[in-house]
Order: sequence, then C-alpha cells, then structure tokens
Amino acid sequence: MVLMSRERESSELHEKLTQELRRGALVLAALSQLKEPKYGYALINSLAERGLEIEQGTLYPLLRRLESRGLLQSEWNVDGSHPRRYYVISPAGLRLLESLTAEWRRLTTVMDVLLEGTSGGG
Repeated sequence: MVLMSRERESSELHEKLTQELRRGALVLAALSQLKEPKYGYALINSLAERGLEIEQGTLYPLLRRLESRGLLQSEWNVDGSHPRRYYVISPAGLRLLESLTAEWRRLTTVMDVLLEGTSGGG
C-alpha cells in the first residue's frame, strides 16, 4: 500500500516537473513557427509534425498572452466557411525569438555537459 502511494507520488511529481519543463519551451516553439501567419489548429499540427504535442486549451491562452505582450499580431480571416484568427510573430517577437534561441542553445549545451553520464545510473 505504501509502495503504491510512493509510486503514485513519484508519477505525479514527474508529471508536474515535465509540465514545468515544457511550459518554457512552448513559448519558444510557438514563436518559431509563426514567421508565416497560421491559425491555431494549423499551429497545433505544425508543432505536432515536429514532435511537440500541445493541447488547444494550452495553446490559445498562450497565443493571447503573447499577443497582449506585443510578441504576436493577429487578424481575422473571414474568407471561407469558418472565420479564423491568424497569428504571426511581430518585430518585437522576432527579436525575442532570436535572444531566446541563443539562450536555449547555450542552456542545452550546458545541460548536455551536466547530464553526460547520468543515464544508466552513472
């Protein structure tokens, strides 16, 4: 009984920490895919095709937050049967994408060194 409780706690902690890791990466991922205008569902597919799954309930609030901070611009397209809001990175968002990309690369280089030899119980 205690073992099952510990396994559940460990699983919940793993899930929570994984979500925290992903949360920061999602901003960078979304900005990287919006150099050309895309609507939300197309962005979800674009990210998924590249290996990053994201739920609509996570993406749309993120897009609104990024737009409110001036990092994205959007406009409605009412051509066709379904009106769609298209998002594209703004000049400020592009500058941020460049600096976040540099920081991401620096951080992953450091983490690769730190994690070297840790898999397999090292």
